[in-house]
Amino acid sequence: MKVAVVGVTGMVGTVMLKVLEELSFPVQEIVPVASEKSLGKKIRFKGEDFDVVTLNQAIKMDLDLAIFSAGGGVSKEWAPRFAAKNIYVVDNSSFWRMDPSKKLIVPEINGDCIQKTDYIIANPNCSTIQLVLTLAPLHYRYGVKRVIVSTYQSITGTGVKAVKQMENERNSIDSEMAYPYPIDLNCIPQCDDFLENNYTKEEMKLTNETRKIIDNKIAVTATAVRVPVVGGHSEAVNIEFEKDFQIDEVTRLLESQKGIKVLDDPASLSYPMPIFSEGKNDVFVGRIRKDESQEKSLNLWIVTDNLRKGAATNAVQIAQLLFDKKFI
Repeated sequence: MKVAVVGVTGMVGTVMLKVLEELSFPVQEIVPVASEKSLGKKIRFKGEDFDVVTLNQAIKMDLDLAIFSAGGGVSKEWAPRFAAKNIYVVDNSSFWRMDPSKKLIVPEINGDCIQKTDYIIANPNCSTIQLVLTLAPLHYRYGVKRVIVSTYQSITGTGVKAVKQMENERNSIDSEMAYPYPIDLNCIPQCDDFLENNYTKEEMKLTNETRKIIDNKIAVTATAVRVPVVGGHSEAVNIEFEKDFQIDEVTRLLESQKGIKVLDDPASLSYPMPIFSEGKNDVFVGRIRKDESQEKSLNLWIVTDNLRKGAATNAVQIAQLLFDKKFI
């Protein structure tokens, strides 16, 4: 199989190569794709070096699959051009996610709905993936009415520029700013741009994508905050159900959900943290407890590596579904 990784020099693209290798995805030939300024660079994959090529070069290379992580503008222009050549595209940008003609996929939840004609498949937002993977088994059992989510998002979600900003701040070096304020020793209650309703794009992605993936009737409201960590995104989530529940059964449902690991033992101070999730493909859930202020309501804490399951791992798992279904 001939596989292109578009945006291969970025943070997510780099992790995609690692995940393709670690999950033993059946790649016969890797095609690393980036902008013209990266021409001449070499990318290492499975012990071999490969030359970076441009999109114009890649589209002529008889590809089977292209995994995009190069921004919405690139995906808008190039994903349809690749698809027109019968190249399957798994797109990590936000551009196609809410398009009603495109599937928005978390494989453990709705992977079965992928069809042979789905040549462009959208990868959800990083903070959405960990939320819906946790909500899905609970919704099917109890019926989720309303979700209140507050995120604590890693600077790696912004990219290399943000990581450099924090490192420079910690070393008292003046440099280009990825954020409008210092991020070290700070929390910034803004992820992405503000919209007319005074929510940010990130907050509305959480709302709209959750409803599209699980159930459009679920009420979702979000506050997304950038924090000075690198290991992953964390979420404090309050869920109101249609039916009542028992904590033991909630825990069993989450433990039985593929892709989730429950870390929830207050007596031994066991709970998820970004420092433990970094480099892992699972979604970690803990601090599971009843909301004592509201009937049929639950509080929990979700953490995952946003570059892994929040982006690269989910994309590769979608590609694996395409392979398993014998579409590629």
